[in-house]
Parts: sequence; structure tokens; C-alpha cells
Amino acid sequence: MEYLAIILITLISGVVGTGLGGLVGAVLRRDSNKIVSLLLSFAAGIMLAVVCFDLMSEPVEMMRAGQLPSYTPIVVVAAVIVGYGVVYLLNFLIDRSTNKEVKHIDSNHPSTADDLDELIHADHFETHKKSQSNLFVAGLIMMIAIALHNLPEGMVIGASYAIEENLTANLFSGSGFIMAIVIGLHNIPEGMAVSVPLISGGMGKAKAVSLTALSGLPTVFGALLGFALGGINDIMLVLSLGFASGAMLYVVFGELLPESILMWKSKLPALSLFLGVLTGFLLVMF
Repeated sequence: MEYLAIILITLISGVVGTGLGGLVGAVLRRDSNKIVSLLLSFAAGIMLAVVCFDLMSEPVEMMRAGQLPSYTPIVVVAAVIVGYGVVYLLNFLIDRSTNKEVKHIDSNHPSTADDLDELIHADHFETHKKSQSNLFVAGLIMMIAIALHNLPEGMVIGASYAIEENLTANLFSGSGFIMAIVIGLHNIPEGMAVSVPLISGGMGKAKAVSLTALSGLPTVFGALLGFALGGINDIMLVLSLGFASGAMLYVVFGELLPESILMWKSKLPALSLFLGVLTGFLLVMF
């Protein structure tokens, strides 16, 4: 029953969240950068609060209660470094493969949804089939990248739920549910990043949105893995929470915040981050 509940929650967070982003990318591409920028920074703030005030603090509280040894903080830091390093390496390999595959794309190739929209409606785009093909390839690579990226994100949800003593009673509360919501919001702009180049490359909107939604499926497998590992014993729970925290810290500082700033060079993303941290703190405390 517990595993079934986690599957349902992560299906909504991963598949529905990413699919919704794909739908938004297919229907509404113009003037979306500012909204997405604020969404990214707000989600980053909530993630940061949950990681710092809940996931990483839980092992320390267990240590103070006598359940874990005094060197627990060192184990947490080591697990965080491993989690951060694994996701960093994964993204490094994906970025290198992406650059290799799309190296022939024109130097004016769009990097944002607004730029894509302008390019799609330009006359020279319709006469350059090679650019269209490269956009399609870029979309496929992005889909694979997002799918791989969703595995450790799912582990965050599973490890967060592993903290709960009574999962059934706390299915829609606590850090697990919070992370599921935040990751679902985070998946919306990721889904847009997948569907826009696929559609621009010639794929039908319905098929592009469906494939985009499927790229969120690894979230489910990651959640089941994180929950299973965290339920073995206290040490495995500490390692799972540390790994998940490191993965999320990379997502926050290596992806969400830089992308948010690049999409809208304004003071408002910083304010959105600040509000996200406060919101995450309140959600964790209550």
C-alpha cells in the first residue's frame, strides 16, 4: 500500500508535471520567459529550505536523540558531496553529448522559448530543413537528459517519505509531499524545454507532449528506490537523505538559479527565491 501511494504521488509529480510543461510549451510559447524565471527561482527557494531545514537536519535530530553515532554530520556531508557529484557528472556527460550532437546548428539557434517562437515564424527557418532536423535532435536529447535527471529527483521524494513513521497518515503532508509538489512545479519548465524543440523540429504537438510526459516516468523508479533504501536501517536512511540533498543542491545552484537569472535579468527572481525559502520554511515547520 505504501509503495502504491508513492507511485501515485510521483506519477503526478513526474509524469503529469513534465507533461503539463510540454503542453504549456506546445500551446503558449510567447512571453513566457518572465513567468518561467519566477517559477524556477521560487521552486529553488522551496527546495533549498526543505533540504536545509528538513532533509539534512533530520539525521542530526536522530543523533541528538541517541539513535545515531556522534559522527553522523560527517556522514551526511559525505553523502551530500556524493549526491552533488553524481548529478554534476551526469549533467556534464549530458551537456557534452548535447553539444556534440547539435554542433552544426546555426549560431543564432534560439536558447529560449521566445527566441524559438520568433525563429519558427521567420521565413529563413522554413527553407532550412537541416536546422529543423537539428532542432528535432536537440529535443530528443533534451528528453533523454530530463529522463535521466528525474531519477535522482525521484529519490528525493522517496527518501523524504522514508522519514515518516506513518506514511499513510502523512501522505499529503511532511517533506515528502512538499518535495513532490516542488519537483512537479520544477518539471513544468523542463517539459517546456523538451516539447518546444520537438515541435519546432516537425513533430506533432500531441506526440511531442506525450513523449515529454514519458520523460518524467523515471521519477517513479527513483522514488521507489529512495524509499526502499531509506527503509533498510537508520544508516541507509542517513545516506539516502544525504544523497538526495546533494542532488537537490546541485539542481538549485547549478541549474534553477542560473537559468532563472539568464531568462530574466532582474531583481525579481532574487525576490522570488527569498519568498520561496520563507514558504519552504513555513511548510516544513507546520
